[in-house]
Amino acid sequence: MGARVVGYLPEGAWAERVAAPKNALAELPDKVTFSQAATFPVAGLTALHALAKGGSLLGHRVLITGATGGVGDFAVQLARLGGAHVTATARRADQAPALRQLGAHDVVVGAEIAPSPKYNLILDSVGGPGFAGLFEHVAPLGLVILYGSLGGWPDADVVPAMRKSGKSPALRVFSMHTFDDDPAARRGATEALLRMMSSGVLRPAIQERVPLAEAARAQAQLESGRVLGKLVLKP
Repeated sequence: MGARVVGYLPEGAWAERVAAPKNALAELPDKVTFSQAATFPVAGLTALHALAKGGSLLGHRVLITGATGGVGDFAVQLARLGGAHVTATARRADQAPALRQLGAHDVVVGAEIAPSPKYNLILDSVGGPGFAGLFEHVAPLGLVILYGSLGGWPDADVVPAMRKSGKSPALRVFSMHTFDDDPAARRGATEALLRMMSSGVLRPAIQERVPLAEAARAQAQLESGRVLGKLVLKP
């Protein structure tokens, strides 16, 4: 009784109270605050499961687009911890130092990605018209994971068209709409993230803690693209 817990629920966002099944919750270590824990039931788990689709990251090159977003900052840290050489993209040059501090080896500002090196794994949160261009940067047997659509969903025919052109031999594409439907699996992954956070090797980037009454302002900030990492709503 009285334990501090965290978990992911498919509904109940912005609510001050919500009923949750016990098997979907993980107990918080003493060193992890509620604000820190609130950042990863969606973003942290999405990053963890997306990277896991690429298998072992040791010695591989990973490109993370939109790396200043809620999932991106976790993906940068987790990919670096997995032994990958991490390249992150950002909209503005002033965001680059923060991404390097999180663990990015290289930062690309803007949409222009150099033709080499090629990447074994690309995590894309942007989608839209630029999605097809990512195929030019994938190594043979590489994998592209689309987990967001900030720029809109790409054309459904883009993958077969790129494969037919021969520009992306043995390319694998995975569209991730959710990370796991198994509460027990979510709980195990959550506990893994908590251990990393408690030990200090994983840290959430929290730009601001916002009172729940100002949720509309927080949403407007997110839509403006000026947020680096997370905004946390406080009930």
